[in-house]
Amino acid sequence: MLADLQMDLAADPPVARIVGEVDASNAAGFTAQLKEAVPNSALGLVLDLSETSYLDSSGVHLIFELADALRRRQQALQLVVPPETFIADVLAAVNLQAAARASETLAEALESLRNHHF
Repeated sequence: MLADLQMDLAADPPVARIVGEVDASNAAGFTAQLKEAVPNSALGLVLDLSETSYLDSSGVHLIFELADALRRRQQALQLVVPPETFIADVLAAVNLQAAARASETLAEALESLRNHHF
């Protein structure tokens, strides 16, 4: 199943969820949508990957590119990545910590981003 991008931009900070599979067919579009959607006034973005079932190299590139774009705007990317999932394994293999922080739950991710120091 291809992924669906859901965004709650009214939340503070804004939250985006990717449900399904991220690959070369949709990653670039999601990256553009996410970059444009985050207001300059936000601390950053929480990207919830708890319902993401597959992530290939294009999806990994999405995360690194989004994190870099937010960092240049003095914003942060906070991920929700449940432990012991395929997504957690992929992101651990690519040294994700260099680009974004990850939390196990949405509540933890929101709290972490609100307490982020630039």
